[in-house]
Amino acid sequence: MTVTPIPLTDGMPERPRRRRTRRFEPVAGPLRFVLFLVYGIPILWIVLTSLKSPREVITSQASLLFTPTVDAYVAALADSGLFSAFTQSMLIASGTTVLTLMVAVPAGYGLARVDGRVTTVALGLLIVLQMLPQTASVIPLFQIFGSWRILDQTSTVVLANTAHLIPFAIILLRPFFRSVPEALQEAAAIDGASTFRTFFSVMLPVARNGVATTGTLVFLMSWGEFLYSVNFFLSPGKYPLSALLAQQVSAFGIDWPGLMALAVITSVPILSLFGFTYRLLREGLTLGAVK
Repeated sequence: MTVTPIPLTDGMPERPRRRRTRRFEPVAGPLRFVLFLVYGIPILWIVLTSLKSPREVITSQASLLFTPTVDAYVAALADSGLFSAFTQSMLIASGTTVLTLMVAVPAGYGLARVDGRVTTVALGLLIVLQMLPQTASVIPLFQIFGSWRILDQTSTVVLANTAHLIPFAIILLRPFFRSVPEALQEAAAIDGASTFRTFFSVMLPVARNGVATTGTLVFLMSWGEFLYSVNFFLSPGKYPLSALLAQQVSAFGIDWPGLMALAVITSVPILSLFGFTYRLLREGLTLGAVK
């Protein structure tokens, strides 16, 4: 008589795990549909509005049936301030990402490897700073940067935005370093590697997925920076794309097709980045959530 062994996965039979997964399927389908409606309908409305003429926007009969036109896109691309605003947004997002990672990566590693009351207090302070609204820091930072005479510079917005996002990055990076086995650090110490060499040669390459995930999220959040830009830039010609969008609303009315066309153009780079890094974000956030 031949006995067929039961296939095991992580010490658990496969069939009960399938039943456990199927238990959430009736909830996952409707939830995805609701999320699609919540996020899909506004995006569809923006795209449709950008393809209308100003007269068709205020006509209720032309909600879905209208003659598409790209005049709004032509006017938006012909605007001389679009390229300057795009450059500013790219500089702010890139600079903020680099500076934030330079501070948050070693800080997250330190909080992951040091246990005790100091770590608890530090994490508590980071959570409090993360909960602090951005508007609460505008006036103090404006006074500090004004006394340093560095207003109306891109580096000023980068510094302010970096200070605002560092707590978020540290809190996000800590689980990634916690998930790295301590045996790797011990093996490096036995081989005679210093703390800095262990960090740069062993720990950082292993946690590179988490660093890339955090950097991508920081870049996505910095791309839409608005509050610091409109307060620290004294020249409207230096505004990024987010402030350029706000300028489309004036006392003489709103050019809805032009506004929506500019919104679509502004979203294309960030949506492309999200599409290329979607798998990285999904796997990275899942990895960092489990020790």
